Amino acid sequence: MGNKPTIAVTHLGCEKNRIDTEHMLGLLVQAGYEVDANEELADYVIVNTCSFIQAAREESVRTLVELAEADKKIVITGCMAQHFQAQLLEELPEAVAVVGTGDYHKIVGVIQRAETGERVQEVSTEPTYIADETTPRYRTTTEGVAYLRIAEGCDYRCAFCIIPHLRGNQRSRPIESIVAEAKRLASEGVQEIILISQITTNYGLDIYGEPRLADLLRALGTVDVPWIRMHYAYPTGLTPSVIAAIQETPNVLPYLDLPLQHSHPDVLRAMNRPWQGRVNDGVIDRIKQAIPNAVLRTTFIVGFPGETDDHFQHLLEFVQRHEFDHVGVFTFSPEEGTPAYDLPNQLPQSVMDDRRDALMTIQQPISLKRNRAEIGKVVDVLIEQENPETGELIGRSARFSPEVDGLVYVQGVAGLGSLVPVAIADADVYDLYGHVATASDLLHTQPLAVP
Repeated sequence: MGNKPTIAVTHLGCEKNRIDTEHMLGLLVQAGYEVDANEELADYVIVNTCSFIQAAREESVRTLVELAEADKKIVITGCMAQHFQAQLLEELPEAVAVVGTGDYHKIVGVIQRAETGERVQEVSTEPTYIADETTPRYRTTTEGVAYLRIAEGCDYRCAFCIIPHLRGNQRSRPIESIVAEAKRLASEGVQEIILISQITTNYGLDIYGEPRLADLLRALGTVDVPWIRMHYAYPTGLTPSVIAAIQETPNVLPYLDLPLQHSHPDVLRAMNRPWQGRVNDGVIDRIKQAIPNAVLRTTFIVGFPGETDDHFQHLLEFVQRHEFDHVGVFTFSPEEGTPAYDLPNQLPQSVMDDRRDALMTIQQPISLKRNRAEIGKVVDVLIEQENPETGELIGRSARFSPEVDGLVYVQGVAGLGSLVPVAIADADVYDLYGHVATASDLLHTQPLAVP
């Protein structure tokens, strides 16, 4: 055997994809392959693709075509590989392999087979795999933060969503396995662990016969890590026991990411989210009462087929009433293979764009108000980058999740990957500005009233 080929990995799509990428890197490094960030120097480029909506597929295809033109041997992994399989091999002669979302752990064998000249198609029809704490992993995030997958796949069948088709049904990891991985991450100096799955509030249903998120959060309370953040908490799953676990576990941040998608019962029914239809207002009010300091993030889809002006007005009023900290708005994307693709009354893109703009226009002053409420406080900030020219530090407070929320721009000196108190002096719609807190800042801050 000659020298092993060098391999580069390009990552597209969500943080679930990122974890798959990190496991592939870990497995390749463990097997003695040289992994290079620079695609130009690599013999093989693994492209971990996204196939969630049209725009994501277009980005994936652009990346594949650019690499093909550069004469690279391409290994296509991830959601688009799961989605289009043999079709990709046909259309891209440069592709030496396609690997499904439930097969990325076979990456070393796939490369070995490709080296012999085989064109490899390694795609399980039904993805069932989930990595555990023993699977090698090479983190690609900044040193202070790590994603931790608690479950994979989804049992829901929302009318607009192709994820279950791409990632299979829900499969959870045992609490012990998750805690073991969290402890290892903490020992590596990670300050923030972000729990992800398709639907975090359903965690454990498949292996324990009931959701066990409250138990998981309490177990993670024993891990020596300052921040644990949850993503994708469906409001109906925020039961009194989960809310109590958030309140009583000091390192679990009161940050709730509620992918609501809409407020109007008719639209929710059409989206096949009937469990959510009439609960939104009550659930959000209950969360706010139970966790007064909760930071609420949500996402909405505008322009779902059949959405009327009245439906949209309902959504505008809903957003105005609840004053979420962070709101993401997406225009409906008709995905082949989903029920919503064939629904009547599809809306023109121009109407969808106008509705998105109108919703964002209402949300911006709310976000500004929420951010400005931080001025004068001293808050912990996880420092993630340093601007080499100005020396300004950039990080996030507990109110902000990576990639999707704002940043905190900090004057002063602090180590990357450290958690430091920052006095907040200014704020705009998205970001906060401050300096590393001094003794006098800490003296002049009002202590939080204890209820």
